[in-house]
Amino acid sequence: MDSEIRNVSVIGDGAMGTVCALILAENGIDVTLWSNFPEQAAKLHHDRENKRFLAGFPFPDNITIKSDPRDACSQADMLVSAVPCQFMRDVWKKFAAFFVSDTPVVAVSKGIEIDTLLVSTQILQDVLGKDAPVVALSGPSIAPELAARKPCTVVAASDSDELAKRVQRAFSNDYFRVYTNDDVIGVEIAGATKNVIALAAGIVDGIGGGCNAKAALLTRGLVEITRLGVEMGAKPATFIGLAGVGDLVTTCISPVGRNRSAGEKIGRGMTVSEIVEETPSVIEGIATTGAVLALAARHNIEMPITRAVASVLEQAVSPQEAINGLMTRQLTAE
Repeated sequence: MDSEIRNVSVIGDGAMGTVCALILAENGIDVTLWSNFPEQAAKLHHDRENKRFLAGFPFPDNITIKSDPRDACSQADMLVSAVPCQFMRDVWKKFAAFFVSDTPVVAVSKGIEIDTLLVSTQILQDVLGKDAPVVALSGPSIAPELAARKPCTVVAASDSDELAKRVQRAFSNDYFRVYTNDDVIGVEIAGATKNVIALAAGIVDGIGGGCNAKAALLTRGLVEITRLGVEMGAKPATFIGLAGVGDLVTTCISPVGRNRSAGEKIGRGMTVSEIVEETPSVIEGIATTGAVLALAARHNIEMPITRAVASVLEQAVSPQEAINGLMTRQLTAE
């Protein structure tokens, strides 16, 4: 345990926020789990587990539940932002008045804000101040597996090596290994865009496209993700690491992954609105697809798989028509 980090507040009570709280608490840190909804906070306090998003994993005594931003900030040595990307700005505006400027903020949500095209760490600095010390914690990390203490490895990305190491020391234990990384934009873009490819992977599953099709999809999806990231200043190596291909593979094959599961339902004939209505958690890929296309247009990058996913989400084409369109594009070299 990092001796500097004794109290951490996790902002957001979804599955990933809850599992971060469990990991930190197990590492001997006093944790405040903050909910945006007082009723949910009261339920979490009463049940001592998150029955809505991560049932079956009781809270230890060193996890406290709060719903007041002032309480969450008052003694925190570190803050963890586990709010879905599209809701981050509104939530963090509630914390801005109580935020202490040198408190590290670790972003674990993956996405791109639709209106601004900013990633999570950029949203935090936009709200809290451009010098707010932020870290992106990302990689292949399915929450139920983590809660069950199954081995998991991720990266902590920051412009400050010392700050990345502080996060590394606070989170790491015998089942959760954290590497440091200095490519914040690469890690963030990889984490956001892989959700779009996961929707496509689920669509392939839904129509029974087979393993060959999914392998091709992941491979070519990684190519266009990398193409965009590098144009935005990322390092190519990031996309063949844990935050890139590692997270992409997990998200595209996990039976419980929200984005892959949503894509599978689309492939089987459900509409986006039907899927969103029946899913308690946010499906980031649905919101992110349009934002990724907007970034691609801004940087003049071709992303045919992302465009095909957008067409399916908009019901402009059927899943099979989208795949046929990809397969019959002009032949070229790899």
